[in-house]
Amino acid sequence: MRLPRASALTAALAFAGGWAACAPGGEPAGSSTAGDEAASLSGLLVVTNEESGTVSLVSTVTRTTVAEIAVGKRPRGVRIAPNGELAYVALSGSPRCPPWMDEDECGEADKTADGIAEVNLQTRELLRVLPGGSDPETFDITPDGARLVVSNEDSDEASLVDLESGAIFRTVPVGREPEGVRISPDGSLAYVTGETDHDVTVLDTATGDEIARIGVGHRPRDAVFTPDGQFAFVSSEIDGTVAEIVVAENQVSRTFTMPEGSLSMGVALSPGGETLYVANGRARTLSVVDLESGEVTATVEVGERPWGVAVSPDGALLYTANGPSDDVSVVDTTTLEVIARIPVGTRPWGLALVP
Repeated sequence: MRLPRASALTAALAFAGGWAACAPGGEPAGSSTAGDEAASLSGLLVVTNEESGTVSLVSTVTRTTVAEIAVGKRPRGVRIAPNGELAYVALSGSPRCPPWMDEDECGEADKTADGIAEVNLQTRELLRVLPGGSDPETFDITPDGARLVVSNEDSDEASLVDLESGAIFRTVPVGREPEGVRISPDGSLAYVTGETDHDVTVLDTATGDEIARIGVGHRPRDAVFTPDGQFAFVSSEIDGTVAEIVVAENQVSRTFTMPEGSLSMGVALSPGGETLYVANGRARTLSVVDLESGEVTATVEVGERPWGVAVSPDGALLYTANGPSDDVSVVDTTTLEVIARIPVGTRPWGLALVP
């Protein structure tokens, strides 16, 4: 049974052990620990640390972690609210279990720990834990800030959450073992990747109704839309590919193949939508795709198992979350050189930039 909201929040705060709003060094996270730029939210990088149960707040100016906030068990997906003041984080009480391991061997799930944490970035406080369905992995937020669409990995469903009421208003079936969720720029559609069914379920974000299912590569992980919403790109881990989808037609138009050995995970676009960046997981690399030609123009090593990826608003820098090495790589998108490695919490998974 899911805890009531107040009880879930209490449990999350208890997990914090009294340091939920503390920065490295033990200072209160609301204090200035890295100069005036740390107090500014613009350009702040929010990183989820799956094993630490925390989010790291990273200054992209000083390239240092300025605070670490305990949020709950297994934080993975993260998004920033349209107003730039709140971060939402997917929490799961299900134990970490590799794909090849039988669920019975993984241990018992703590369903009371499932939810979506809401964090005030200015005060660096955990405000509440919203219901997010069973085993939330990732999600996205509508451009008006009204709703979340959440992937429920262990129940093969997606939950739609109304942020004003803090309640789930609909739960719908999607492709098995859903993971990536991305909402179109106009807010009307949600793409939910189904790892086991090798597909994308297209949902109406207002009603939760299913619009289509689109077959893609094996074990799709992430998705991203072009700024105009005409195309979407879906990564597939096992194939090491990315499918280009014509949104209006619900059809794959092109498939881009990454170099041999790539295990395609997180995807991100340059601000203008002309370049696609693909994090290749255990291959330790990042691939660059020119979308006009459809060619992979470069592949460079960036860190240990890069997963989440984000691009700065001006397109000059790119960030990857590197789980095994507990850090974030900063990549110059012109030279494709790693110019910094920023220590964060344990097993960083996802990241999001405050615009």
